[in-house]
This record gives sequence, C-alpha cells and structure tokens, in this order.
Amino acid sequence: MKRKNFPQKNVQEITANELIKNDLNNITESEFRIIVIKLIAGLENSIKDSRESLATEIKGLRNSQEELKNAINELQNKMETTTARIEEAEERIGELEDKIMEKEEAEKKRDKKIQEYEGKIRELSDALKRNNIHIIGIPEEEERGKGAEGVLEEIIAENFPDLEKEKGIEIQEAHRTPFRRNLNRSSARHIIVKLAKYKDKEKILKAAEDKRALTYKGRPIRLATDLYTVTWQARKERKEIFHVMNTKNMQVRILYPANLSFRIEGEIKVFPNKQKLKEFITTKPALQEILKGIL
Repeated sequence: MKRKNFPQKNVQEITANELIKNDLNNITESEFRIIVIKLIAGLENSIKDSRESLATEIKGLRNSQEELKNAINELQNKMETTTARIEEAEERIGELEDKIMEKEEAEKKRDKKIQEYEGKIRELSDALKRNNIHIIGIPEEEERGKGAEGVLEEIIAENFPDLEKEKGIEIQEAHRTPFRRNLNRSSARHIIVKLAKYKDKEKILKAAEDKRALTYKGRPIRLATDLYTVTWQARKERKEIFHVMNTKNMQVRILYPANLSFRIEGEIKVFPNKQKLKEFITTKPALQEILKGIL
C-alpha cells in the first residue's frame, strides 16, 4: 500500500501536541526532521522571549530595589539631619535654661542685696529719727519769731503742764519738712523736733496718748513718732495684732521702731517682723487661735 505524505502546510504549522496525535508512520524522515527543527526553533524562541521577559522583570525589580534603597537612604539622611537638629535644639535649650537659671540666681542675689541695703538704710534712718517727734497740724509760718522749738514748748505748756514743770526736756533742733506729705491737700507741712534724749520723746508721746485730744492755741493737732516710710508701714501692720492681743491682757507693746512685744507664759517676747511671729505661734496653739485670720 502506498504511504501518504504529510501536507507541507501541516508540516510547517504542526505543533508538538499535534505531532503526538498523528500517526508518525505517515511522516517521512525529512518531514520529521523539519518538524523537530521547527519545534526546537520555536522552543528556543520561546525560551529567548522568556529570558528577555525575565531579564526585563529582573531589571525592573533591580531598579525598584535601587529606588527603594535610595528612598531608604534619603529617609535615613533626613532622619539623621532631623536628629542632629533636635540634638542641637536640645543643646541650645539646655544652654538657655542654664542662662535663665544663672539669671534668676543673679536676680535673687541682687534682690537679697537690695533688701539688705534697704534694711541697712531703714535701720540707719530709724536710728537717726529715734529721738524725733512729728508735730502735725501747725499752720505755716506759725513758728516765725520763736522758731519751731518754741512751738513744741508751747504745746507742752498748753497740754502737759506736769511735763513743763520738770524743765528737763532738751530740744536739739526743729524744722519744717521740706515737702507736704500729701500733694493733693493744702495741709501745712509737719514740724520735726529732735530731742536730746529718747526717754523725753517717750514721755511726751505717752502723755499725748493718755490725753488723746491735743490742741495748739485751741486748734486740734497731733504728735507722732518720726519713722522711715517702710517702718511706718510695718508699724501699721502691727496695730491689728496689737488690738487683738490687748483684749487678752498680754501686755502688748510696739517698741521702737516697729518691734512687737508681749508677755506670754510669764516671759516677755519681742518680734522684729511678722515672719518671726508666725514661726513662734506654730508652737503655741492657743496664741495661734487668737491670731487666726490676722497672720
């Protein structure tokens, strides 16, 4: 029986699957070789295409990896820059905090020095004014002809005849204050009298306190101790404490210049300021109750 030849078209286009399905006995050796060569060529092309595709994908992955690496490096550089800036800022903040602390410490020392100087000025001023008496309410020019010393002598004669009889009060000097205490009022300037002895000043002020209403030629006047402004304020603060303690018969007194003195548990205690008194009453519950709301 004559063998059938494979059509040329089919030989050119046959695939591996079709080759398996056909009867190989009907294919000549030359046709089989052509088919195998075609299949191998197709396989090589397929492998080449796959390699090129795979190479392209690998290249793309490598590019992506490089981009990712660059992005990571850029981010790391930014983080390092940011960290360096943060560290620099923290260092500057630390320096500023140190400077602020140094400044605050310097201000504290300065304020302490100022307080010390003010305290010394106050002590010196109070010491210089220790023997002084303020006469308040004498009309201007009233001392003409007899001097400011003569005004005090007339006040003593008019209000304290018993003191006048002693004839032992010595006046060192007397003068008007250079300025009015209250510029908004037309009141006369005070007369300041400096006595030779502190005890004479105390006698006169005690007599004035006992009499309460004083006059000069029938005109109401007042006598007061001469104190530094800050001491006056401290003395005024003691007044409320004085009145409360006075109702408890504690023999309370305000000593010159502004010391608070009173008797407690059979002892006389003296306090130069409120802070010392506060510290003392923490150990005395009864006294703490008396001064509740005042200190």
